[in-house]
Amino acid sequence: MTISRPGLPGDLPSAEVLWARWALVAALEATTADEQAGHHRTGNWVDDEGLHLDDCGCTWWGFAQRGEGRYVLFGEDESSGVKWHEPAVDMLADAPAWLPHEELQDLLKGCQLGCVYWYENGTWARAPYPATLDDDGLDCGMSRFVDRKKVLWTIGDEDHGAMPAHDAETLLGHAEGYRLTPEVLMPLVTEPDWRELDRPAMTRAFERAGLNRA
Repeated sequence: MTISRPGLPGDLPSAEVLWARWALVAALEATTADEQAGHHRTGNWVDDEGLHLDDCGCTWWGFAQRGEGRYVLFGEDESSGVKWHEPAVDMLADAPAWLPHEELQDLLKGCQLGCVYWYENGTWARAPYPATLDDDGLDCGMSRFVDRKKVLWTIGDEDHGAMPAHDAETLLGHAEGYRLTPEVLMPLVTEPDWRELDRPAMTRAFERAGLNRA
């Protein structure tokens, strides 16, 4: 699955699938120290506000549940031309009332927002874009979770689960089915050479994300 430039709502998998993939990566990266650091961190994480990605440089994203079947995805990649486009692009045009408008307006005022997508009734949507806009950053920001092969590569690499392809597929399948448990996760992950896995934090992360709700 690929993402157009600029992104199209149909480029994204269902919000539930996107959430599961992102949350699994966040769980594999979770540490108690990062939990205590709050938003002052890099990588992927989950907290009471939702899922986050931040490389403290080129890209940052947030993904939040807004009630049953409702999600909002927002963020910015340096590839986005939205906030510099003339005439200005109204990223909240046609947006539903249930979005976190105050938070999004604050980001807009600070020139920190590149695009906003929302999900309801099984469908993604966004504001209309002018034909002259070449990129909104969705591809560079979200392709890592939209392309299932990239997700499998990430959870199997040495910085995350360090596991064979078959085990990565098993783990991702359990996450996407929302039936992840410590009994499934822990035997599959391998301690990388450069850090000690924080298994209690990993468990808290996937439980906070609801990957065990099935």
